[in-house]
Amino acid sequence: MQTQGENPGRLTTHVLDTTSGRPAANLRIDLYRLDGEWREHIGSIRTNDEGRCDKPLLNGEAMESGIYELRFHAGEYMGLELDSGPFLDLIPIRFGIADRSAHYHVPLLLSPYGYSTYRGS
Repeated sequence: MQTQGENPGRLTTHVLDTTSGRPAANLRIDLYRLDGEWREHIGSIRTNDEGRCDKPLLNGEAMESGIYELRFHAGEYMGLELDSGPFLDLIPIRFGIADRSAHYHVPLLLSPYGYSTYRGS
């Protein structure tokens, strides 16, 4: 049961490697909060063996309304090099949080030459 003042909201993600059909383990993710041109680095985390993070990226009092950006370090994870480097290197996904008490889940489906995302549950 939720008590007054408690904020059950949280931000989570997971990454699936669609090339291998497996979770993307040990992929680095950076989280930023944006306000116009201002950018605050909130933290960095790596996915576990299940392609998930061991804890929410945001929760409790840290879960604020606003614009955020997740940066997935895909090139480092995939290790694929073209003549000039990997085709996909850093994948930024910018999204908004309107309801501090909601669960926002931002998954990434990743391959060497494309990706997709959606608001999950």
